[in-house]
Order: sequence, then structure tokens, then C-alpha cells
Amino acid sequence: MGGKQKTLAVLAGTALAAGLISPAFGAGAAPSPAPPTAATGSGTSVVEWNRELITILGDPKAQPATVQPTRSFALLQAAEYDAVVSITRAGPAYLFSVSAPRGTRADAAADQAAHDVLVALYPTERAGVDQRLKSQLSAIPGSPDKQAGTTVGAEVARRLMSLRSNDGSSAQPPPFRADDKAGDYRPTPPDFPTPVFANWGSVKPFVLASGRQFRPAAPPPVSSAEYATALNEVKSLGSKTSTTRTPDQTTAAKFWAAAPVWNVWNEIAQNLVTSQNASLDNAVKVFARLDLSLADTTIALYDAKYAYRIWRPVTAVRLGSTHYNPRIVGDPSWSPLLTTAPDPSYPSAHAALSQAAATTLTGLYGARHHLTVTSKGTTRTYAGFQDAATEAWLTRIWAGQHTSIDNSAGQQLGMQVAHFVAGHL
Repeated sequence: MGGKQKTLAVLAGTALAAGLISPAFGAGAAPSPAPPTAATGSGTSVVEWNRELITILGDPKAQPATVQPTRSFALLQAAEYDAVVSITRAGPAYLFSVSAPRGTRADAAADQAAHDVLVALYPTERAGVDQRLKSQLSAIPGSPDKQAGTTVGAEVARRLMSLRSNDGSSAQPPPFRADDKAGDYRPTPPDFPTPVFANWGSVKPFVLASGRQFRPAAPPPVSSAEYATALNEVKSLGSKTSTTRTPDQTTAAKFWAAAPVWNVWNEIAQNLVTSQNASLDNAVKVFARLDLSLADTTIALYDAKYAYRIWRPVTAVRLGSTHYNPRIVGDPSWSPLLTTAPDPSYPSAHAALSQAAATTLTGLYGARHHLTVTSKGTTRTYAGFQDAATEAWLTRIWAGQHTSIDNSAGQQLGMQVAHFVAGHL
């Protein structure tokens, strides 16, 4: 077993013993079979619509910078899911069950729902989204059943977008006022940007009761021995000029920072659905569970970040000489391997989101599932979803972004949210 695998195995085992990860969940009783005349089709179209959204979000001007992209993924996948199960009855509805005649085409319903959500979210992208719908629907023979499917999809999308129109996502965050007490978050070098998503914890969740439902306990004080140990680890491994970080750790740190982490996990799901030739029912279930979990984890982690407002390692190391903790030796010139993200440190977003994704996919596919993951031209392999998630949060130490304290809280939060979502879908 190589060095990376040994590290991941030990840390994953420790997390399991601590209750941070768990065996597969959500298997439950088999859903009732689809009506025999309801054509369900392949899950390929669900993958294509997911890719379409990632392409749209590749344009930084696609939506306001104050709107977190995981909301769009949740809306897209929830609409496709409810449109399909309204017809196939293959699982419980997320929110809406629309009446459909026997024989209604579920694939047409999914395509129309996806189209209408994306047009509502990104009206300037309508031409491309219209073309995607035309392409998808052209593969379905014309019939009253196809028309009935598009009617169901349109109705689900309309209801969902109406329901979410006042969820707080369009609210402008209040001006951020930094404090100068030890441990308090403040904008970070080199550009000291305004903190992002300061109000996202107040957005109405998709499944949770509120963003604070699973809020982690307060972290240890920055004056404590526990914090000093965690920060000194980052100071050594996460420095831009570190001599203790291995070349593979540097590669991994850059890999997990190259693209938005929710994109990476959606692309992992795309590959799973495609390689296993998943049915439409299975595909919409996979993406709905994944993206509802990611969206609610995002709301929950920002609730915690701005409830506690803990400073980032770069601030803590540079101010170490101010004697807030005698176990920390300051270095005013210290810089992390990668530029610090513009939000508070606790909990880690990479840890929370990757744990939510790994917990969800483990519940659907099992713990041991070989993964080959490519991001921005770099490919890495993992023996299972938890191995990938564990590396994702470890890289935040290696990149100088987070302490192990941040990561542990993020893991716990992501696991709790994923379990809760699975219990409702």
C-alpha cells in the first residue's frame, strides 16, 4: 500500500471509530414498481443536463456572485426527480407529485423540467438550453404520452421555482465588519477581499428545518493547546515553502482546489451513472440526493462560519507573535501554498461538502467503489468515496487553508446533513 493510501486508510479508520463516517445507508425497502406503460428510459439525459449546468456556471457572470451555485444544482435535480417519480412512482416525491395519465413519458418530463429550471435561473442562456431540450426530446417518438410528459415536467418546474422564489437567496449580505480580537476573522492577504456568502446561512434549506439544525459546537479557543497543535501542523505542512509537505500532497492540494468541489462530486456522479447504464429512475435519485445534500450542507456550513467567525491560518500564523497563544511562534511573512478563500475558517467547506457527497454516494453504491477522478487535466484514483473525501479535507491542511479542527467539524456536519436528506428522499 502506497503512502497516500496508508494515510487515507488510517485517517478514515479513525473517523469511522469517532462516528464521523458510517456504513451504507438509505437502502430501505424496495420502491413500488413503475406502472407498466410509463416509459422511464435511460439516465443519460440526466447526466447531460447536469453537464449543461456546469457549463453555464463556467461563466462567472452567469449569476450574481452572492448566489451560491449549489442552489442551482439542487433546483435542477429536485425538479427532474419530482417530474420522474410523479409518473413512475419509484420513490417518494421530494415536494410535488403531479397527476399524470398512464403511459406518460417520464423521460420527456425530466427533460422539460430541467429545461424550464435552467431557463428560469439563467434566461440569457436560453438559446443553448432550448437547443439542449430540442436535442433530448427529438430522441423520444412524438405521441400524446410525450406531450403529457412535457406537461408534467413544466408543472413541476413551475411549482418548484415559485416555492423557492423567496428563499432568501437573492438577499444582499450586510457590510462585513471585522474585529481585531485574537481569533476573530478578518479579510486575508494578499488582496484582502470582502468575505463571501455572509448571509447564506439564512437561506431556506431544501430539506433541513434551518441552517443551524446541525450547527457544530464552538471550536476550542485560539489560546488553547489543541488549537496550537492544529495550527502548527498547518504552519508546517501548508506553507508555500514547506519542506515537510510531500510532492504528492502538493499535487493533491492543487487538484482539489482546481475546480469547485461541488462540480467535482457531480462529475463523479456523472461517471457512475454513465458507467453503470443507470435507469432514469436511478439517475434522478442519485443526483437529487447528492445535490440536495450539497445545497443544504452549504447553507449549514455558512451558518456556522459566520456564527463563529474564526480567523484563517494565514492570519493566525502571522499574528502569532502577539502572544495570544504561547505555544505558537509567529511568522509575519508566512504564506499558504494556495491563496486563502474569502470566508471564515470553521468549519471547512471542502470537508463538509466532500463528506456529504461521500456519505450520499456510499449509501447508494456501497463503500468500496474504485474511482478515477479527473479535474483540470489531472487524474487521481481512490479505492472508495470515503478515500476521496478524506483526501479532499486533508488537502486543505496541505494548502494552508484549514486546521484539522475545521476539518473534523466539517466532516461531522456533512455526514449529518447527508443522512437527514437520505431519510427524506
